Amino acid sequence: MTIPTIQHFAEYKTPFYYYDLELLDKTLRVAADEAARHGFHLHYALKANANARLLAVIRERGLGADCVSGNEVAAAIASGFRAGEIVYAGVGKSDEEIRLALGENIGCFNCESFPELEVINDIAGSLGKTARVSLRVNPNVDAHTHHYITTGIEENKFGFPLEQLERAARACLQLPRVEWRGIHFHVGSQIADMRVFQQLCAKANAIQEELLANGLAPTSVNFGGGLGIDYENPDEQPVPAFADYFQTFAKHFARLPGQQVHFEPGRAIAAQCGTLVARVLYVKEGTRKKFAILDAGMNDLIRPALYQARHRIENLTARPGDVEPYDVVGPVCESADCFGKDVLLPPTRRGDVIAIRSCGAYGEVMASRYNLRPLPGARFSND
Repeated sequence: MTIPTIQHFAEYKTPFYYYDLELLDKTLRVAADEAARHGFHLHYALKANANARLLAVIRERGLGADCVSGNEVAAAIASGFRAGEIVYAGVGKSDEEIRLALGENIGCFNCESFPELEVINDIAGSLGKTARVSLRVNPNVDAHTHHYITTGIEENKFGFPLEQLERAARACLQLPRVEWRGIHFHVGSQIADMRVFQQLCAKANAIQEELLANGLAPTSVNFGGGLGIDYENPDEQPVPAFADYFQTFAKHFARLPGQQVHFEPGRAIAAQCGTLVARVLYVKEGTRKKFAILDAGMNDLIRPALYQARHRIENLTARPGDVEPYDVVGPVCESADCFGKDVLLPPTRRGDVIAIRSCGAYGEVMASRYNLRPLPGARFSND
């Protein structure tokens, strides 16, 4: 990622998110090319980042959209995504959101419970529509990542347990306003070990074999997202390992003739192109520590507080040389408002510009006005 000079940032009020649109486009090209090599379909997960400028670039590269709320569906439509390439997941779709999605004639609902199937069927009937659905199933595959972003184990709020899948598929066939397309998985996020995806393929193969043995043939399989990025060394691997990722599924999943295979990358597309830019307000000398207190806080970037996530932190102002440890913290009235402990930085002073890297996913989109702080701005490489 190319970070502009300090002079470029000097005119802007911090904190703000800086997006390298050239890196985003390169990432999209690699992802789309590697997916096309195997005939796979990609849907960008809007929950990672719904900034309108980024959505425009992503849409231009031909990806579909993966949405988890009615407002995300509306944002995808407004950004020009084709309705037929929108998939809509989530355990708690409201009646209003379902009506919106049906009215737009989206490609598919990823359904997660029997009551949801019944409600979608009833609302579709009232609108004279037919809802295309896939059934999200928990394959009981441990993603070996943070427990907040592990979603495919046996008992959690997402999806159908394995033992209910056949009954759910038959329920779809009996509902007059539901068209069953297939099955949907998502086992977690920030997965770097391809063996997790191999395990997912093995489970998917077994599930599909059982469905076929019972006369149920899924025409579509959606493997969700989950591919991780390199937070520690973003400049060494700015584009995630899409080739290995898609090759894993091409090699290990027993795809049926004519069967569509879908993926929903979010973090892998957007994370590395974004940087949170802040300034040092104060350097506080503690008894044993130094604290670099920024004008950005956990309301601007909540990942370190919520997930104990580690981002690379750089001082863009200080000259290279000897480094010393700092706790890099924000101004929010919470002890959790800490971006990193014992971060090695050059001697740091009030007014220095700090870059918190790899923030293009789950950064700006999760910002809040806690402590009545203003929302961060956004700047782009082609401004």
